[in-house]
Amino acid sequence: MSGKNIIFLVLSLFIPVSLAAHYLEWGDLIVFGTACLAILPLAAWMGAATEEIAVVVGPTLGGLLNATFGNATELIIALVALKAGLVDVVKASITGSIIGNLLLVMGLAMFLGGLRHKEQKFQSVVARVNASSMNLAVIAILLPTAMRFGAQTVSQQTLQHLSLAVALVLIVVYALTLFFSMKTHAYLYEVGVAETVEEEHYSKPNIWLWAGVLLVCTILVALESEMLVASLEVATSQLGLTALFTGVILVPIVGNAAEHATAVTVAMKDKMDLSLSVAVGSSMQIALFVAPVLVLAGWVLGQPMDLNFNPFELVAVAVSVLIANSISSDGKSNWLEGVLLLAAYTVLGFAFYYLPVA
Repeated sequence: MSGKNIIFLVLSLFIPVSLAAHYLEWGDLIVFGTACLAILPLAAWMGAATEEIAVVVGPTLGGLLNATFGNATELIIALVALKAGLVDVVKASITGSIIGNLLLVMGLAMFLGGLRHKEQKFQSVVARVNASSMNLAVIAILLPTAMRFGAQTVSQQTLQHLSLAVALVLIVVYALTLFFSMKTHAYLYEVGVAETVEEEHYSKPNIWLWAGVLLVCTILVALESEMLVASLEVATSQLGLTALFTGVILVPIVGNAAEHATAVTVAMKDKMDLSLSVAVGSSMQIALFVAPVLVLAGWVLGQPMDLNFNPFELVAVAVSVLIANSISSDGKSNWLEGVLLLAAYTVLGFAFYYLPVA
């Protein structure tokens, strides 16, 4: 058993502990902390189950399954928070997931992979396509905020309608990127993936077993998310943290921990193409799929979820996309570039921590 699996197995002990903390009323801070730790192994098992099922159903359907469930944990947490009316936390988790994947995950992958391998290479064409998609995402979430500040008389209903229209466009673009990556230009994305599948799968997985694992983990993640969200405001207040910092930094780290581990592990095996597909692909999925779905869900649930973000969040996302695109554009990486990404994430983390509550 790998070290990563041992860690997640140990963390699984927090699942019953978090349930006990909730039902025995041990306090919001304990419930929040144990729920965060309990979600980590559940997210890892959801990812593993999705990958195992993808092996059985084939590359096309498997790719669609991965694209749909790739950020299921973050989506579940965000939907629970949205239902509870914590719209600001939901918006912050969207920007935080984009920033975290582009700077923290990619930075760790390039740094640790670069320590073991002097220079690592990946498909620059894919990097440019991903860069264009992320640029579109930045423009999409910038426009409603720009309208809000450019026209002070714009109504909340107008912003909601604009956000719904933008959300539909982003979902269409996301569908087209899937068609591009899985059908018309699949050969660009297959580097390093086939070898990994061959290494990890010697026999066909039991699809019913893994479907059961996926179902159980999804239910448990939803339950843990309910407890996390219910205790979030009191717990973060006791810790002296703002809702913005919690949404941008803490929630994405909890939801993305399994992907962090995967991206770093494959980077250390000198499979940078696969590592970047995890990091950048997750950011694209958040921006082009999860955020629009949350806007539509807010409309259905009667919560005023729109794409009017905190201006500082937009600056942070734009900076993250800019530095990630500039570093990955040449199709090569080394440990120093990883340090630069991690430094950018650290600086932004300090800024969000010290940013005063509006």
